[in-house]
Order: sequence, then C-alpha cells, then structure tokens
Amino acid sequence: MRIKFFLIAFLTSVIGFSQSVNDYKAVIVPLKYDFLKTENQYRLSTMTKANLLKAGFQAFYANEQLPAGFADRCDLLYVDVKRDSGFLITKLYLEFRDCYGKVIYTSQVGRSKEKEYESAYRESLELAFVSINALNYKYNGKTANTVAASAPITAQTLAATATVSAPVADMTDPNLLYAQPTENGYQLIDKTPKVVMKLLKTSRPDSFIAIKDGIQGSLNAKDNQWFFEYYKNDQLVSEKVVVKF
Repeated sequence: MRIKFFLIAFLTSVIGFSQSVNDYKAVIVPLKYDFLKTENQYRLSTMTKANLLKAGFQAFYANEQLPAGFADRCDLLYVDVKRDSGFLITKLYLEFRDCYGKVIYTSQVGRSKEKEYESAYRESLELAFVSINALNYKYNGKTANTVAASAPITAQTLAATATVSAPVADMTDPNLLYAQPTENGYQLIDKTPKVVMKLLKTSRPDSFIAIKDGIQGSLNAKDNQWFFEYYKNDQLVSEKVVVKF
C-alpha cells in the first residue's frame, strides 16, 4: 500500500515535465521498417534521412560508424516510420523514441490517395515531415547525463526498474551490446553499430526469445549474467552475452 502511494505521489508531481527533440544530438534511421519487406524498400530510409538533414537534424543509418562525440546512445533519438490503417488511403507517420523506448515526439499523419505503393508511401512520408520541419529543431547542448540528472523519477520509471532485473553490464567489455527498444522487445547493437541479435519479450523479465544469425533460441539471465541458449546438433549451446539495457 505504501509503495502504491509512493508511485502515485511521484506521478502527480511530474505533470508538465517533458523532453524535447532539441535535447538530442542526432537521429538514428533504421534500414527497414516493419511494414516493408526489404531494406530501404522504395528508398524510404534514404528519404527519411534526407528529410531529417533538411530539417536540421544530424542523422545516421543504423549500420553507420558514428563519429566521435556520439558514443553515448542515450544522446540519440531513434526514428521509426509507422503505417496506419486506412481504406483506399495510405497513412504514414514518424515516431521518435529515446534509448529507453520512451516516445519523445510523434509527427502528424501524412496521407496519400495514390494507388501505387511507392508513390503513396513517398507522398505520405513527405507530408508527415511537414510537422517535423515546423519544429525548427536546434540541439540545445544537453547530454544524456544532464537530461537524466534533470529528469524527475516517474511512476513509469519506478515500475520499469521494479520489473526488469537485468544483470549489470561490464562497460569495458569489447563485446558489449546495447539494447535498443523495439515494438515487441529489443534489438542488440554493437559499437559499429550493427544489429547482432533480436529479442522478443516473454512473460518473464529475465528471459527473451532470441534470434541471432538465423538461429532462434533464448536469452536468459543466470548468475547475474546473460546467456544465449540454443540447440545445435541436438546439443544445448550456451553463449555468454554482455548487454547494456
């Protein structure tokens, strides 16, 4: 009962706090969106990056080597293009999330009545960027550390901390992977950055369905470490994975 009261008190105390796109140095653009079949289909990823640059953002593809000064992934935003259902109308909008998966900004919905997919998607995406251009983005010089220090603790943050018991990652490990939130779980990215593994949530916070190099297994927390476990030639294989959630 005391915990519930504590959470409610914090929740009501942080009304009005929000983060802006101006708090982030750059935007990471994925090579593939969920509603498409192949990477950069219809050149939508290329179009997303080009429009972000035009709007004043620094933007990088997910597989690009990041320049010096962009090492902290929580200084970056992660954009995704979403398709909304519509009868005879194509609807697309953009969603910007931080490194914890929190939505920072959602664009207006761009609509097109074009019948061909390529024309419809490109027109919809162009129209969705109208609201992003109107933001007049300008980086305000904040870093992940200053944003974290100024951000109050919310009930959502406390609840997430209570439910995820992730082992502590060794930040000096050369094989360290960073967990980037997705719609159904996470994708683990190395320092290049390259997607190494995809994780799907289960009912347990210490276990994920894991896919790596076409091999499906599970990522499990054991003895304060993460292990990717799968079967090969009827033998159970267990590989240690260092992850920063």
